[in-house]
Order: sequence, then C-alpha cells, then structure tokens
Amino acid sequence: MSTSRAVPVTLAEIARLAGVGRAAVSNWRRRHPSFPERIAGTDTNPQFSLTDIEGWLRDNKKLKKSAEREWLWPGFEALGGRDETGAAIAEVGRLLSGRASDEGEEIRADTRALIERAVDLGQREGGTETFAFLLRRWLDVHVRQIATTPEPLASLMAELALRAANGVAGDSPGSYGGTTVMDPACGPGHLLLAGADAARVSGAEALTLLGSDRDAVLASLADSRIALAEREGHREKEWAQVSVRAADSLRDDPFPGTPADIVLCNPPFNERDWGYEELATDARWSHGLPPRTEPELAWVQHCLAQLRPGGAAVLLLPPAVAARKAGRRIRGSLLRTGQLRAVVALPPGCAAPHSVSLHLWVLRMPAHGEGTPVGDRLLVADAASRFPRDPEEKWTPDWAAISAFVREAVEEADSPQAPAYVRQVPVIELLNDEVDLTPGRHIAPSPADTAPRLAESWREFTGLTANMNKSARLLAALDLATAAADTPTATTVADLARAGALTLRGGQQPPEESIHAGPPSDDGLPLLTVPDLLVDGEPRSWLAPGTAAVGEAVIAEPGDIVVVGVARAFSAWVHEGPPTALGPQLHAVRVQPEQLDAWFLAGSLRAPANARQAGTHTTNSSRIDVRRLQIRQVPLGEQRRYGEAFRELTAFERLLRRAADLGTSLVRDLGDELAAGRLANQA
Repeated sequence: MSTSRAVPVTLAEIARLAGVGRAAVSNWRRRHPSFPERIAGTDTNPQFSLTDIEGWLRDNKKLKKSAEREWLWPGFEALGGRDETGAAIAEVGRLLSGRASDEGEEIRADTRALIERAVDLGQREGGTETFAFLLRRWLDVHVRQIATTPEPLASLMAELALRAANGVAGDSPGSYGGTTVMDPACGPGHLLLAGADAARVSGAEALTLLGSDRDAVLASLADSRIALAEREGHREKEWAQVSVRAADSLRDDPFPGTPADIVLCNPPFNERDWGYEELATDARWSHGLPPRTEPELAWVQHCLAQLRPGGAAVLLLPPAVAARKAGRRIRGSLLRTGQLRAVVALPPGCAAPHSVSLHLWVLRMPAHGEGTPVGDRLLVADAASRFPRDPEEKWTPDWAAISAFVREAVEEADSPQAPAYVRQVPVIELLNDEVDLTPGRHIAPSPADTAPRLAESWREFTGLTANMNKSARLLAALDLATAAADTPTATTVADLARAGALTLRGGQQPPEESIHAGPPSDDGLPLLTVPDLLVDGEPRSWLAPGTAAVGEAVIAEPGDIVVVGVARAFSAWVHEGPPTALGPQLHAVRVQPEQLDAWFLAGSLRAPANARQAGTHTTNSSRIDVRRLQIRQVPLGEQRRYGEAFRELTAFERLLRRAADLGTSLVRDLGDELAAGRLANQA
C-alpha cells in the first residue's frame, strides 16, 4: 500500500513558489484549462496538489528559477502538527551534520523521503543554509508559541556576560582549563550559538556548550543546529563538548555539579506552574523561596547556582520582575550580596513580547577571595528612553546603536563622562520598601537630550496649532443654516451592495500560528484588530508574505473604507495607509467611484445616530450590523461636496488628537525641567 500523500498548497503559496502575484495565479487558473483541479478547500480558498502544480509550472515554463529549498517547505508544513514538523527538521540537521539517525524515533515512509530530499539538497546547496531556511519557516509559523531571542540581542547578551566575568580580578573564563557556556531554557539554540561565538572571539580554547529545554522538539532542533554549526561553521577548532538535553531545568537539572563560566537565558515568562510546591526546600534558593507568582526569580537563582566562582549570567526578563512587590525581598538580597551587577532597559520591540520594554539582568558570582562588596552600586542603563519610539513611524530596533550604547554604559559608567541615561546607583538607595530596580526610576533625563527634544516638540506643536486654526476656519465657515429642509431618501449599505455600487467584505481571524507580534517586516502585511483600535489604532501584529493566511485575508487597500462593527470602537474611515489585513468585526468597503464618493460614504456611515440605529444587543457586547447603516441618496456631485467637508473634518480630528498627545508630553517634560531648577537666570 502506498504511503504517499498529496501535499496541499494555496494560491498564495503557488504565487510565492512561482515568483508572481496571487492575481497572476488566479488568472492562470481561469485562462488555462490544463491548470490542476483543486484537491481541497473551497472555490474561494482552493488548495491544489504540490506535485501537480510543480509539473504544470514546469510544463508551461513558469517555474521560478530560485533555490530549490522553497519547494521543500510545503511538504514539511503538511506533515502534521508542530511537533511532527519540528522533529523532521531536526532529523534533517542531524543527518547533515554527519550524525546517525535517531533509531528510537519511528518515521513514516513519506516523511523519510522528504527528509532525504532535504538532506540531498543541503549537501548540494549548503547544509547550514538549508537547515536554517526550514527552521526559520517553522519558527515563523509557530511564532505565537515559541519565543526566540533575536540574534543581535543574543550576541549582546553573550558579550555582556563575558565582560562581566572578565571585568574583575580573580577567576575568569578559561582559568579552569576551558570555557563552559550554559543555557537552561535554550529553545532552538540562539543564545548557545551566540555564547560560543563570543567565547571564541575572546580567545577561549576548549569550549563546552550545555543546553536544555523541557520541549523535546526544541532541544532536538538546538542539538542539530549546534552540531551542524560545528561541522560547517568553518571554525578554526572543534568544540570540546556539546550536550543539549530535553529536561525541565527547574524541576530536574540535567547538569548537576557541572559549573558554568557563562549562563545565558531567556526563560519562559509568567508561568505559575514552575514547581513551587515540590521545590520549596531546594538548595538553589539562597536568596529566598521565589513566590509562586515570581517564576522569573526562580530562573535567576537557578542561573546563579550554575555559575562557578567568577562566572556571570545574563537573563532577558519582563520589566515587572524589577518592581513587583512579591519579589522585593529576593531583589534586596541580590543587591546586598553584590550578585546583581546591572539592569538594562531595552526599547520596546527588541524581542517578544514586543509591546514592553524588556530588561537585561547581569549577574556575577564573586570569585574566590573577593568577599561581599560593601556599599556597592548597581549599574542601570535606560536604552528605552535613549531610543524612544515615534508612534507616528514604523520602528525597528537599531541594534548597532543599542549595542554601542550598552557597551559604552558598561565601559564608561564610572567615568565623569558617563553617557546619558546611565547611572551607578548606590545600593543603599535601592533598599527601601519597594526595591524597584526599573532603570527609568533612577535616571533623570539628560539636559543635553531634553533641550533639543523640547525644541522639536514646540516646533511641531506650533505647526499643529497653525494647521488647526486653518482647518477650524474652513469648518466654521460651512453654512449649515442654508441646508435644504427636505431630507433625501435614505438607503442602506446592503441595498447599495445589491445594486453593485459597493462591495462589503468582513474581516476574519487568521490562524494563531500565522500571526507575528510586533512591527511588521519590510514585506510583512499589517494585521489590524479591534483591540488595536481600543489602544491607539496601530496594528500590533502582522502576517508573513506568501503564506496561506495572506491569501485568505480580507485586505483593505488605499481608498477602501474600513468600518468597525463593534459599538465600543465604532468608526468608519477612508484607509490611506499600506495594504492592511482586517481582523474579526472589521469590514472593508470598496465603492464604485462613478456611483459613490468614498469620503462622503465614510462620513455618513460613522455618524453616531447611524450606529445606534444599526446596533444589536444579541450578545454580551453590542455589535453593529454594517449592512443596516444608512446613507442619504444624493447626486454624485453633491456627495463630493460633502465628501470634501468630511475629509476636512477628519483632518481636524487627527490634528486635535496629535496636539493633545504632544501637549501632554510637553507639559510632563517641561515640568521635570522646571522642578530640576533648569530655568536660566534672566539678564
């Protein structure tokens, strides 16, 4: 009996594989009778056999001339769930690194054939590149379930750990005959590889990498990845030892009695089931039993317990760990013993979750003979304030600038020319009732930075007020008293749709695994949801290009009208930004310009009275039936006249909102400056 299965692909995936737009594939399907028949899905969202599509593209000379690895992914994605696909990719890496196949794992014949195809391709086009491609695609699909450390951040963490370990006289990496790098929650291995690279650059001779993760698939991927890097990384010397195990490091330490020189860790956040009851008397809690609600402080103490004297650890932690009341006793103990050396606040967007300013904690185990520092200080660096995000612009981390700032903070903190947003805080100042270690709480804004920012804000505010005055004069001049007394006949969105004057499409929830958090990549598709509108209206997630989710998404193009179908966030506007996917309860309306004016329609739809009439209360939250929203029936010329007024009103509203936000910021910053006594004396 055959074990082969047809691998399904969507129109969007075919477009990516062929190197064309989705519309071109739809056109091929209509024009060419030989185009393969769908094997699954619906007429709207069909799925086709990958083998049939590949053959058709080749026969019609439309096969994309690019890396063959693009054709691998649909087969891996079709293997089944997250674990099945991840295990197959790990097997590819294992075989490419020259290791034997895992005999304890049974693999289906069709999966084995796909793995062998990937290995063959890797041997021809590069094993590291092929494995990295498959791993990246797998991580992209499961981005909501797996939090990885971006490579620039991983490199920065490794550099900080080595600097902390070497920065004080006494034992240092290499003084025990080798350097051991450990990650007790290694995921797919980003931090372990960064630690290996940093150790090699620093001149480490024998190098040992120790990693563990309670997710067996992630541990297997990390093991294969490191083995492949060792084989194909063109390193001058072989690693002495590599050991990555599937284990829960808090409950069952896989490396007891094996001290590390460097520990790097991006632990799981906010997990209540971390072993509070069974680990209550664990010897690792030298600073106190972590409260049930403080699992991150359990990871902090676990990492410290893995260090040999003189070793250092760097952890990526959520900002609440620095300030939550439940953890103040442990934070105080870390300060008194001098084991917590620095806290660095990163700008939001540096790693998941992208909406918060994550912190780097740098810890160091005192070397033999060092003793406990008395009256010591904690280095705090506020990169979040040093590199503020402009809410009006797309923002991605400038890793070169952020890394340079952190390096300078560490190198120059004790000098009179210490950089702005950096301070050495006496520990005695921090040992109060809160023990709040948030860097921004202890760093005053630099006058050198504040003055230019205030000047720029005042320039923008002056321009805003001038535009507001201009817009207000235009709106105030509207002669509402001469409006016609007779009310024109009203129609509904549903009636206009039936007449062909507009099309109405309702947004939908993409699969969770297809959604990426944070600012979109250069070619990513922003995803707008109702929760985004309740915050500030900016998309907080995106979809990767060329995926099935994009092919099935409802996309608002520039000139379309977006209507919110929830009463608490009800609105309607003409979309003027980049193409954007719409989530549930958001609707895209596209008008026929020879029949309807978009600005007139948007302004009419968003009238509060209109929403009340079209509202429903059949569920716990009031919904708006967009099809029941009403519009006055007036000639196109009259629509355009009203449309111009609606456009001006929308511009005025935006100016008011920006002026309010900027005014609040100005009041806050100027108040700080005055309170600090920086008002110059008048001659």
